[in-house]
Amino acid sequence: MFATGLALGGHLFVVSGKEQGLSALIQLLPMSANVGAGLLYMVCWLTNTGFAENAQRMTYEYGNTFLLVAGLLNYLAMLDAFDIAAGRKE
Repeated sequence: MFATGLALGGHLFVVSGKEQGLSALIQLLPMSANVGAGLLYMVCWLTNTGFAENAQRMTYEYGNTFLLVAGLLNYLAMLDAFDIAAGRKE
């Protein structure tokens, strides 16, 4: 999903410090969803890939959705693995 989101022109969110007040707070939630992708997000951050906004592309919003859901699904998988390890789920 992460690679498809990048291919569709999605935008990775980051709080860069340029934002002031509420604008920085609004970008914090999607950034935390993107960080859920883990190593892929870190590689994109180091290579500065996927942070440019491509709002002119027709598939921009689909790409954003794919990138956000990829990170959120990783969080869900981590919670499921934690529940199995803690013995709450078999």
